[in-house]
Amino acid sequence: MKDSFWYYSLNKSPLTPPAWAFPIAWTILYVMIALSFFFYVKDGFDKGKIFPLVIFFLQLILNFSWSPVYFGMHKIELAFFIILFLIIFVLINIILFYKKSKIAALLLVPYFIWIIFAAYLNFEIVILN
Repeated sequence: MKDSFWYYSLNKSPLTPPAWAFPIAWTILYVMIALSFFFYVKDGFDKGKIFPLVIFFLQLILNFSWSPVYFGMHKIELAFFIILFLIIFVLINIILFYKKSKIAALLLVPYFIWIIFAAYLNFEIVILN
């Protein structure tokens, strides 16, 4: 973490996992996200797959934008709104992927659950600080 003193100085939820748990969780989740993409596109493309893939890449952009906003800019309120939009886009992504590939959709469910938990942690930091 670039500015770990800032992060460690924040008041956090008692449910905040230890720091070592985050890279492990995110590694597993990113592998599952990649597998979801693989299973969704493995049978080829058709017009019906384009919009779900747009949603997939939009949620990835939201995902990748959260850390720089939160840790880099220290904009915890803006990061909270980003993660709320991320939750919505991942839910839409799961629904759309499910229509073409149930396994691709189901691989995103742990990610969806984790970001709901991450939103709670982000919200607690907003409230407590």
